Amino acid sequence: MRTELSMKPTGWFQVGWSGDVPSGGVVPLRYFGEDLVAFRALDGTLHILDAYCQHLGANLARGGCVVDGGIQCPFHGWVWNGQGRNVHIPYQDRTNTARRIRAWHTVERNESIYLWHDADGGEPAWEVPDALTSFGEHVAACTFDPAYPQGRGHFTDLHVHPQVVAENAVDPHHFRFVHRTPDSPVVLEETVDDSTWTARVGFGRRWADGVARPDTMNTLVILWSGIGVSFNAEHTRDGVRVVSICTTPVDDERTEIFATYWIDRGETDVNSGDYERRLAEAQAALPDDINIWHHQKYLEPPGLATSEAAGFRKLRRWAGRFYPASQAS
Repeated sequence: MRTELSMKPTGWFQVGWSGDVPSGGVVPLRYFGEDLVAFRALDGTLHILDAYCQHLGANLARGGCVVDGGIQCPFHGWVWNGQGRNVHIPYQDRTNTARRIRAWHTVERNESIYLWHDADGGEPAWEVPDALTSFGEHVAACTFDPAYPQGRGHFTDLHVHPQVVAENAVDPHHFRFVHRTPDSPVVLEETVDDSTWTARVGFGRRWADGVARPDTMNTLVILWSGIGVSFNAEHTRDGVRVVSICTTPVDDERTEIFATYWIDRGETDVNSGDYERRLAEAQAALPDDINIWHHQKYLEPPGLATSEAAGFRKLRRWAGRFYPASQAS
């Protein structure tokens, strides 16, 4: 997607799944135009640092290893802890206290790894929601099979801006044409605050009147945490499924999408054919969206129909708060 929007918005962004980094593991990453290294310390804690050793610039993700105290550089054995401080130089007693590697704020939740990005260096301003407890009792009461490893999808080398994915929250009409639903869903409720956008939509005749009732059958609840992290919970006759779709910039041109799928257990088992069928159904929709987004051009202002104009304008105003003035395009 071609856009004038900044590719360095503020917020939480997914950079992998917890299962991708085993105990003592070292994984190279590249996001927001930066080479990074993720490593899991011997105590199990995950850390993400800028990739380059501050001794002579070796890439810690390419041959570095986890040792007592942190990650050891493959070049001269200097050890850096999870806060980016030098804690050991093998051929002298004194460490280098003048140099430090940037350490990124990270959270492991929802079987996933999230990184806080703020081009101005600000601290995390909100928490990543819990995917399975943030939608009400009809979801929280369910038992879900783990998403990892079957229930995940990783789409790379995309031209998809995170904000465009977020705009799906106010775009019920795309369901008819992209996902081939009989009718567009009806927006039943919408709640917005500084960091979160939540909407509930209803599918089918029972929701045609647009009245929000306690009933949850044939509803989809969408929750955005900033413009990088989203979850949706859908209640169908088969049961409940929760899907996370997170778009993360790699550089000024490319992004990646991380998709995570939780299927409620109900009467099924993770090894049963019913689980496989329901997982496949949940995974079928996103590639159709990506095919649109990847080739889309962002228009400002867009030529909107009267019925959709207020929703798109409201979401774009909300999304604007995640672009600091220093990152204006």
